[in-house]
Amino acid sequence: MRNLHLSDLHLGATEPERPGVGESETPFDGYERRAWAGRGRAYADSFAKLCAGAVPQLLDAAGVGAGDRVLDVGTGPGTVAAAAVARAALVTAVDAEPSMVELAREAVPQAAVRLGTLPELPCADQEFDAVVGNFVLNHVGRPAAALTELRRVVRPGGRIALTIWAVPAAAGQTLLWRAVEAAGVTRPAHLPPLDAEHDFPRTPAGLVALLESAGWREPECVELRWEHRAGRQEWWDGAAAGIGFIGQLLLAQEESVRELVRGHYLELSREFADADGTLLLPHAALLVSGRR
Repeated sequence: MRNLHLSDLHLGATEPERPGVGESETPFDGYERRAWAGRGRAYADSFAKLCAGAVPQLLDAAGVGAGDRVLDVGTGPGTVAAAAVARAALVTAVDAEPSMVELAREAVPQAAVRLGTLPELPCADQEFDAVVGNFVLNHVGRPAAALTELRRVVRPGGRIALTIWAVPAAAGQTLLWRAVEAAGVTRPAHLPPLDAEHDFPRTPAGLVALLESAGWREPECVELRWEHRAGRQEWWDGAAAGIGFIGQLLLAQEESVRELVRGHYLELSREFADADGTLLLPHAALLVSGRR
C-alpha cells in the first residue's frame, strides 16, 4: 500500500476553512470541506459515538464549570456542547459544516451555535473563559494558525483543551485501515495530505511544542485510552458513508474494491468481537491543555 499513513484516519468533526478566507485556505482545507459536506447525520450515527469517549476528560482539562463562557470549536452534532451545558456553562459552538450546525442547534438549544471556521472565527477578542475542541486539530490545514486564533478569543488566564488521535494508533483505530491495506488500495491523488510545512508530530512533545509556538502557557499532554463498543455493521457503515479519510478513500474505489475491503473487514473484525458479536475496539488519543 503506497502513500497512506494512519495519521490520515480522521474521525472527529471537521473544521476546514470557510469559503472566502482566501490565502488562509490550503488544499487540505478544501478536501476537508468537500469530504464533510452534508455528512452531519452519517457522522452522528457512527464515529461521533466513538469521539464522545473523550468528552469528560476534555472538559475537565479545560476546567469547565458553572457560569464559564465556553467555546466548543468543531462541535459536530453538539456532543461536547451538550456536556458543557450540563455543567451549567454558557456555551457557544461553531462548526464549518452546515449539516453539523443544524444537528447541534437541534441537540443543544441552550447553546449559541454558529457557522464558523478556523483560522478565522466569528468571535470577539477574549470572549471566552475556555475553548475546547474534540478531534478537530487534525482537520485544519494550518494547525498553528488555528491555535493562534483560539488564543485570540480566550481571556488572559483562560484555558484550552484539545484532543487528537494518538500515533501510533491503537488496535481499534486500525481495524478498517488494515482491511484497506489487505485489499491493496492505494491513495487517490485527490485526497491531499496536510502540507509538510504545517504538519507536526502526533506525540505529547509535538503537541506541547505546537501550543507553545502559538503562545499558550503551561501546556501539558496526557494519553487517553478507552474501549469503544460498536456493532460490526455500524462500524462499517460510518466508513461506507464517506466519514473521515478512510470513508473518502472507500468512496474513491469501484464497488468491487469496496466489497473486497468489506470482506477483509468482516474477517479481521472477528478478533474484536465479544460473545454476541459486538466489537470492543481499543482507542487511544492525546489530550493537550494549556493556559492563555
